[in-house]
Amino acid sequence: MLDPAGIAATRIADLFWVMLIGAAVIWCLVISLAVYASRLKKTPVSERTALRLIIGAGVVFPTVVLTALLVYGLRLMPELRTSDGDLTIAVTGEQFWWRVEYRLPDGRVVPSANELRMPAGATVEVVLGTADVIHSFWIPALAGKTDMIPGRTTRQMLKPERPGIYRGACAEFCGSSHSLMAMTAVVMEPEAFAAWIEREAADAVPSGNARGREVFMASGCSACHTVRGTEAAGRIGPDLTHLGGRESLGAGILPNQPDAIARFVAETDRIKPGARMPAFPMLPEDDLAALAAWLGGLE
Repeated sequence: MLDPAGIAATRIADLFWVMLIGAAVIWCLVISLAVYASRLKKTPVSERTALRLIIGAGVVFPTVVLTALLVYGLRLMPELRTSDGDLTIAVTGEQFWWRVEYRLPDGRVVPSANELRMPAGATVEVVLGTADVIHSFWIPALAGKTDMIPGRTTRQMLKPERPGIYRGACAEFCGSSHSLMAMTAVVMEPEAFAAWIEREAADAVPSGNARGREVFMASGCSACHTVRGTEAAGRIGPDLTHLGGRESLGAGILPNQPDAIARFVAETDRIKPGARMPAFPMLPEDDLAALAAWLGGLE
């Protein structure tokens, strides 16, 4: 939060430091006054002096300080509420993962999940919704929190400045695996993002692992998950078309590696309690390894 990589986070950090310094100054004044009254000034003050102190320190001073902080805070809002975006991304919170859709200027919609990619320097409008309970969208290095409320659409404007990988999270308790509902935010150079979004919009590139694909289809995974370019067209769970190209697995909680994929498939109920995806511990070890290799090869 105090190492901002976006305009909104920078403004929030500035406000934090201003309020922290102001609070420290006021604390020092109060402590100094207390020491003076209790240790140095041992004789009673006049009623007139006491009245001046009450009005000055209890009314005038707080009013001036709070008004100044209010004006300073309000001056930050127009920049954080701008409505002109270079890119629109729809994010829907679900228990316990993130559905992501890139809405491109040419009308195309590119689905993804659990990862947000943005070009550095662009203004990104994030359209927020929820499919079940209240969630809260928060990428500390890029902006503040915005709630995702059933029946409502909320928005957040992001303007990332520094390329890098940043961690996001759900900031509103949403169930048993709330603490395991993270998100990876990747800020890329504009040219790299343009190339990436074209690859993301394309169908999956077959990994050549025919056995893994057979296991995926035969085990019923295609009923919940989409892999574009195959018969899998499920909409209940995350889109897996380019799973192998993501930075993490399971909404930011596991490294994106074949052994982690196999573990997540076999032990979903242990790794993410309360998730709607059933565990598949009954799969033979060879089939599980083939399935993990096939999914990990979808880039």
